[in-house]
Amino acid sequence: MGKASGFLEYKREVGPVRSEKDRLKDFKEFHGSLPLKQQREQAARCMDCGVPFCQAGLMISGMMSGCPLNNLIPEINDLVYRGRMEEAYRRLSITHSFPEFTSRVCPALCEAACTCGYSDEPVCAKENERAVIEYAYENGLVKEEVPEIRTGKKIAVVGSGPSGLAAAQLLNRRGHSVTVYERSDRIGGLLRYGIPNMKLDKSVIDRRVKLMEEAGINFVISTDIGKDIPASGLLKEFDKIILACGASNPRDIKAPGRDANGIRFAVDFLSEVTKRLLDSDFEKIPEDLVKGRDVIVIGGGDTGNDCVGTSIRLGAKSVTQLEMMPKPPACRTASNPWPEWPRVLKTDYGQEEAIAVFGNDPRIYQTTVKEFVKDKKGNLKEVVLISLESRKNEETGRFEMIPVEGSEKTVPAQLVLIAAGFLGSEKYVTDDFGVELDARTNVKTGLGKHATSADRIYVTGDMHIGQSLVVRAIAEGRKAAKEVDEALMGYSNL
Repeated sequence: MGKASGFLEYKREVGPVRSEKDRLKDFKEFHGSLPLKQQREQAARCMDCGVPFCQAGLMISGMMSGCPLNNLIPEINDLVYRGRMEEAYRRLSITHSFPEFTSRVCPALCEAACTCGYSDEPVCAKENERAVIEYAYENGLVKEEVPEIRTGKKIAVVGSGPSGLAAAQLLNRRGHSVTVYERSDRIGGLLRYGIPNMKLDKSVIDRRVKLMEEAGINFVISTDIGKDIPASGLLKEFDKIILACGASNPRDIKAPGRDANGIRFAVDFLSEVTKRLLDSDFEKIPEDLVKGRDVIVIGGGDTGNDCVGTSIRLGAKSVTQLEMMPKPPACRTASNPWPEWPRVLKTDYGQEEAIAVFGNDPRIYQTTVKEFVKDKKGNLKEVVLISLESRKNEETGRFEMIPVEGSEKTVPAQLVLIAAGFLGSEKYVTDDFGVELDARTNVKTGLGKHATSADRIYVTGDMHIGQSLVVRAIAEGRKAAKEVDEALMGYSNL
């Protein structure tokens, strides 16, 4: 296994990152890569640990630990260390559909479960993965498989996010004829419009989609299934249908004054910014959406962080990010042992940029909005914040965040971005297809299955498991593809 003493000889290094003040000038990716020689040294840190939790992909204490795709990470690291990059790509592509996406936007569940990280810094498996896939593209190794024989079976995939694309890729390789429907004007779903360009340059999506088109996958854009084409229309044309529409029903904040102008859902805001940038080929920066405004971001997750970074780039006067839960500890607690996902304080790129520009971390913990205050024209001018404290509900036994009386504080705000998560699938789609839902409005299936209650209809991704990560969506899409293939052919070699 590689260099047995590598984890003792080399310290963790990651690729160069542009300074906050520099990267705020544009919407370009700002995280670079190490030279291959240094990347090989980083791969040498993989320590032949015997039990590689990095590739396990298991739920531990309700959280995913290790790679949901079960990428054989030690094998890949070993090949990178030895400079056998083509073999590393072949190994990676057996289990992974789109390493170019996850190596940019994944929170690296593999690294959180790395044995080396138990007492030292983990192996930078995410950057090793990026080195492999970029080497493969640069050297013409990435090719979508074109099936020699077509089965005559037709499959519709509704939604072109990471899960839908993964399912389409494998089913096309099998020889089925696949059509992907996307309601937006460009392919990519969450990847395209839910993730800012500085995290995932959209040309990275375009180059993969081009290969998939050349391999025979048919992409139909600007078509909203359930509205433009009913479910009955698809059922007449296709043998199987896979719903991959995401958990795109945003959670709202119900407070007085919610109807004020200047309150937006985060995903709508991020989508509009990206669309206007793409439509102008990045020539026109949509500063009119934010410039000179005091911005409040409600939500402390990845989407909230993206709103912080985007708002600063668009000229926000100030940015404040509200988080309902208490501030996480700096280090793991005894109740959160390795290899569980570490519930610790993380300062992401948006917060780093806010600190650089405004001089302080934008996050305020245990706080929410009590009231939105409008001016005479109905425009948002202020928000009333209120502190929260954790109290045990005697009936349920659960701890809840309860408002603290007398803690109200009024702050200026002309733009509020709600990034409070998602509630599940959208009703018009599930109603049209007649699929059964669970208590969280996700599409219901048998345990570990993707077939829905409706005949010939399958589901995958966030629409199935709820709001989650790109890497889990890809894993979902691959599993759904195999299940559909087995139903069509009686067996599957996917």
